[in-house]
Amino acid sequence: MPVLKTFYSTLIATAAAGVMATGLALPAFAQSGNFGLELNAARDVGEGCRLTYVATNNTGEGLEKASYEVAVFDQDGVVSRLLILEFGQLQADKTKVVQFDLSDMACSDISRLLVNSVSECVGAEGTSPDCMEGLTTSSRAEIQFGL
Repeated sequence: MPVLKTFYSTLIATAAAGVMATGLALPAFAQSGNFGLELNAARDVGEGCRLTYVATNNTGEGLEKASYEVAVFDQDGVVSRLLILEFGQLQADKTKVVQFDLSDMACSDISRLLVNSVSECVGAEGTSPDCMEGLTTSSRAEIQFGL
């Protein structure tokens, strides 16, 4: 029985070491929280649509630059354009409101916005965090917004 007990003790210790090693290998950005983007409002302005976003950096790491490529879908579900939404500098554990204007497109012509990819993401310490990891999206507008 002592051999079996030693085997299980070794197995548990090895598994625990593997879990800890895996956890340490993950970037701090992904471990400490999420990065939230909320499409807060969409309002027609002149001939275009003004999109208001609320960006919440709950990652524990400041960002010098953050921008995302977003696909804009029309009411037929066809991608009408690709945009780069630049959120700029985002301090750790802060919320920032940013507005973007889409010229020549009414808000009612947009059915969905999709975060296609990260365009740029630079940590405050010069790091390159994975800004898609832990990204959450939501919408308070009539337009769907997601990943």
